[in-house]
Amino acid sequence: MPGPKARLAVALDYPDAEQALRLVDTLGQTCQWFKVGMELYYAAGNTIIYQLRDRGFNVFLDLKLHDIPNTVAGAVRSATQAGASLLTLHASGGAAMMVAAAEAACAPGSPRLLAVTVLTSMDAAQLAGTGITASPADQVLRLAKLATQSGIDGFVCSAEEVAAVRAATGPDTLLVIPGIRPTGTAIGDQKRIATPAQAIADGASMLVVGRPITQAPNPAAAAQAIFDEIAKAEAPQNLTYP
Repeated sequence: MPGPKARLAVALDYPDAEQALRLVDTLGQTCQWFKVGMELYYAAGNTIIYQLRDRGFNVFLDLKLHDIPNTVAGAVRSATQAGASLLTLHASGGAAMMVAAAEAACAPGSPRLLAVTVLTSMDAAQLAGTGITASPADQVLRLAKLATQSGIDGFVCSAEEVAAVRAATGPDTLLVIPGIRPTGTAIGDQKRIATPAQAIADGASMLVVGRPITQAPNPAAAAQAIFDEIAKAEAPQNLTYP
């Protein structure tokens, strides 16, 4: 059974590759997965993916694709060539877009696709401001079911919804949970958060952690503390890995 290293992605939320790789070097081989989001990717492009892969790490490419089906399918193929292992797209892009993405991801070496449901920075009031009157939890489940029917078998959702999404989509679904804040750390701009232990106990497959590690005085020690918490909280019946 894979260990805790397979269950944590460190978010490299930096404006350039130099700062991101400095953090990677500080961590050494403590972590296996790194998340490259829009800020870093738009600054460094595929080069940062190549650099991380050359160092032996797995890359979670968090671009939250949302466009017409043909364009998103092309982006999936491009991410495959770059070597990303995980890639996000917005479930709100609709069934046709997700079907096209899933078909493109059938090629050898393609990243596993994760549908983003409702951003963890959004609460009920912000969701209502977009014209959606359902609660965040109801909207997450609605989009998760649509994504499953469209061939997507992985999701990004908050810790508040992970248990319900796990129940609705089954044991083999990959559930990646951002908004993780170890006890005693600042909440920041996240609204729907949980500790690592809570998220794992509720059925999370993988956790995404940024500032509690990257801004810690000792990032490697902060990451190891999260690994220790994951190891204690692991529920074998809920384990699914990318």
